Amino acid sequence: MTSMERARPARFLRGENVYLRPIEAEDAEWYFQSLYDDENRKLTGTQLHYTREQIANYIAGKAQDRSGVLLLIAANDTDEPIGDVALQNIDAMNRSANVRIALNPGRTGRGYGSEAMRLMLDYGFGIVNLHRIELNVFAYNERAIRAYEKLGFRREGVQREALYYDHEYHDSILMSMLAREYRELYLRRG
Repeated sequence: MTSMERARPARFLRGENVYLRPIEAEDAEWYFQSLYDDENRKLTGTQLHYTREQIANYIAGKAQDRSGVLLLIAANDTDEPIGDVALQNIDAMNRSANVRIALNPGRTGRGYGSEAMRLMLDYGFGIVNLHRIELNVFAYNERAIRAYEKLGFRREGVQREALYYDHEYHDSILMSMLAREYRELYLRRG
């Protein structure tokens, strides 16, 4: 392989249309740019600003962090990064974790996010042996709420006015799925 060729990325978790792979130092610029998309910032509630160096350090730190797994979502046909998904705050004693996802603009509404979440749920329940996976979604992100419910997440409660964004307070909805619910939905149907 010449220095101009790049090795094919590792495909850690594989789906029909997307795969999940470890995020690498070479992905820092893509990650940095995705943080500055207006829609992504609003949907994720990102309030702070970050430098390229901070992002590079964050990615390097995640490689050593055993309390979570940060994976890049890539299109099967092009290997193009289209988002990221993270299983974070893994609590081994209580067998629980939090999941979060972000897709690039123009990549939503095609099932990529649902497929990536399903891959991460299968990993969390089937490999990491979690009992409970939770997420938070802001009330104004109705498309994500519907997608999470379709995946099998259940609403647990509302954190009232938990996010201040664009001159307003917004509610955060707590949702979760238990391992037995995942298995009933996905393993019995195939």
